[in-house]
Amino acid sequence: MAIKKDLKLHPESFEMECTTVWAFPRRGNWATHASDWRGNWAPEVVRNLILRYSKEKDHLLDCMIGGGTTAIEAKILNRHITCIDVNEVALERTRKALVFEVDNKAKQRVIKGDARDMSFIKDNEIDFALTHPPYADIIKYSDGTIEDDLSNIHDIDAFCDETEKVAKELFRVLKPGKFCAILMGDTRRNKMYQPLAFKVMQKFLDAGFVLKEDIIKRQFNCKATGFWVQKSKDSNFLLIMHEHLFVFQKM
Repeated sequence: MAIKKDLKLHPESFEMECTTVWAFPRRGNWATHASDWRGNWAPEVVRNLILRYSKEKDHLLDCMIGGGTTAIEAKILNRHITCIDVNEVALERTRKALVFEVDNKAKQRVIKGDARDMSFIKDNEIDFALTHPPYADIIKYSDGTIEDDLSNIHDIDAFCDETEKVAKELFRVLKPGKFCAILMGDTRRNKMYQPLAFKVMQKFLDAGFVLKEDIIKRQFNCKATGFWVQKSKDSNFLLIMHEHLFVFQKM
């Protein structure tokens, strides 16, 4: 696989966010970033988190790497990273996305595994953990073909119970005093609002974390917006256009 050279590795303009409301109307497209993996978080989000909560040569962890956004930014920003996913398609996509040249010696480890059992990572090994889990089964990444895929769980309470296992593992592998960032959205069931993000937040608190920040991230360019705008008018419900970016700390 040929190494991509002379790529644009940084956005044309970038400023660190300093409030609890983040909005990125235009998704970044530098390096090998792409937007065709459904539910991928924006590279602007990842860059902000990495720069604020880690330093060069730190060991980062994304235990649900998905389309590889976190891995790309970690490589550019000179952070070592362990990337985990249960989905081989996601892992292969991440491996391909990492085939570009940078002027540093950051290492990337891409492993197939379940975020609920990361026993190959030592206690207190990770400097910063960040990940974008599925929002229950809003987007299914394997349609039931991968037994350990959390995106196959429809029941919200069952999903949150499994997410608590992830939270406990993240707490175990993170160094004391370090941070863990999770982007999570809400959903509706039978037209009624389901506060999925806050349920997940509580599981992380139960695992031992304390809440450092609750950032509201505005959503843009939802593909079904036109259809759902009319549905919201016909059935009298509001469209959910925000997510919660929780930053936890292990004290």
